[in-house]
Amino acid sequence: MKLTRRRFTRLVIGGATALMLGGLPAMAADKPAPFDQPEKVSIALVRYLSTGDFFQAYLTGAQEQAKALGVELRVLDSRQDAALQADMVDQAIALGVDGIVVQHGLTESMTAAVQRAVDAGIKVVAFDVDVQNDKVPQIEQSDRDLARLALEQAVKDNGEAFQAAYVYVPGIAPLDRRDETWKTFKGKYSGIEEVAQFGTLDNPIANSVANQASAVLRANPGVTVVFAPYDEFAKGVKIAVDEAGLSSDIKIYSADISTADIQAMREDPSAWVATAATNPQLIGEVSVRALAMLLAGEDPGHNVVVPPTLVTRDMLLESDIKNMEELSQKLPQFASTDVASPDWMPKVGE
Repeated sequence: MKLTRRRFTRLVIGGATALMLGGLPAMAADKPAPFDQPEKVSIALVRYLSTGDFFQAYLTGAQEQAKALGVELRVLDSRQDAALQADMVDQAIALGVDGIVVQHGLTESMTAAVQRAVDAGIKVVAFDVDVQNDKVPQIEQSDRDLARLALEQAVKDNGEAFQAAYVYVPGIAPLDRRDETWKTFKGKYSGIEEVAQFGTLDNPIANSVANQASAVLRANPGVTVVFAPYDEFAKGVKIAVDEAGLSSDIKIYSADISTADIQAMREDPSAWVATAATNPQLIGEVSVRALAMLLAGEDPGHNVVVPPTLVTRDMLLESDIKNMEELSQKLPQFASTDVASPDWMPKVGE
């Protein structure tokens, strides 16, 4: 058969078309089911806590990662109503979602609800709530390390002996893990005297804590350190310290961070001198990625840990960091993580 110019052209065009058409299934095949058809995948985010910048950033991360995967994300927000959160898990089951992210909550209300989802064949991951289920990966920001980094800085700044007030609400998994570290430090440094413990999750959390802190500081004038291992707690303590005119006499050590927190720490003067944090948006992304791995038949591990970073007031001032974007730019370890990130999975921004 003679290969004319016209026949050659037809062969080239036909071959290119076959390559393009054949390439589409190949591209889809690069992603495991069900993500070869992501538009058919639906997941739910069932929230307990939502007040504050941390939780808004977490939500943004979850939404952005769901968008990168091309899946539907339904957000169900119980606003700290434990019974309603359990009902919302049942709502998600009834909606027929493929997977559920449980964000915070109480063990006693979520254990049975999550078991119902697992029994229904739905994949579940949990962030900062112990649902007592071996089939449910626990997303963590290494709460013990968060507390350790902040408390090591407190000892560095104040020595091994000081009077401290402590903000704590039991029954919340991340706060309970941070409390374990606080107890360890008090055992290690006998000169650390806890003279008061207080705390509430009543909304608005910062203002409610501020009211408590004002009374505690009046009753305990020897307090020089406040350990408030949640940024809404730290905001409340700072309000009380500022109102009492004690910004130069008391140091606040916390966990978590946001742009509002950075601005509060940069104030002159500011009692809030250090916080240990992971990027809450990254944690939201990792939560969805870990769930996606489960849906794809992969194992992200039972404890999916995002490592924290210590951020001090001095660091913010010296590097002129004014917001979360600049924090990510100047601390690269804060900006991204490869946790729960298999090769096939698209990440936010890619």
